[in-house]
Amino acid sequence: MTLEWQKLDQDKAYKALELINPKIEPIAMDAENTSVRILPLSFYPNLKFYEMTDLSAVPAARKYALADQKSKNVYVVNWTNDPIYEANTEEEFILDKKTVKAYVSFFFAYVRGRHGRFIVIENFDEIKWQNEPPQQGRKVIQEMLAPVKVIDQDEDGTFNLEAYMLFKDALFKTTIHVAPDGNVAMSEEELKIEGMPIIQDVMIA
Repeated sequence: MTLEWQKLDQDKAYKALELINPKIEPIAMDAENTSVRILPLSFYPNLKFYEMTDLSAVPAARKYALADQKSKNVYVVNWTNDPIYEANTEEEFILDKKTVKAYVSFFFAYVRGRHGRFIVIENFDEIKWQNEPPQQGRKVIQEMLAPVKVIDQDEDGTFNLEAYMLFKDALFKTTIHVAPDGNVAMSEEELKIEGMPIIQDVMIA
């Protein structure tokens, strides 16, 4: 997913934090020291995705939330699928051939399972290496990877997509199923490479 983040000026950042802070637990973001960026999402026409970074903390504290300034609805990211599924139910949610790939990338970027996060990988440069593989290994991985692709759509409206994903130190190919209500499932996982020297995904509170 190509991210087109927009940094808010101070007045707009204050208004965003005024709306979102009451929903943030256990500690709200310090408005004086917090930088706020927004990301429009094609599948949520009325919501914006907010990234809030408290620069006074070491390391910087970061929170994310979906919010609508008009309706005052807020869905704080807690790294489970709950806030996303809640937004899908309560907000206008557009899932079609044009938006489903962006939705899949967003979903897996901000949902983590009990044992870690599944990371959608579309090209070699998206992999965070501890030590890059030799040229031949790089070539093999580059030729293997491909962008997320919509395979087909079931009669009930479920989209089926093909994707390459990282989980811990393993790269695998999988089929992702996205139901009309946005619920996500995976099947047909095919391990491609394991024991990769990559930087492990770190949980952000």
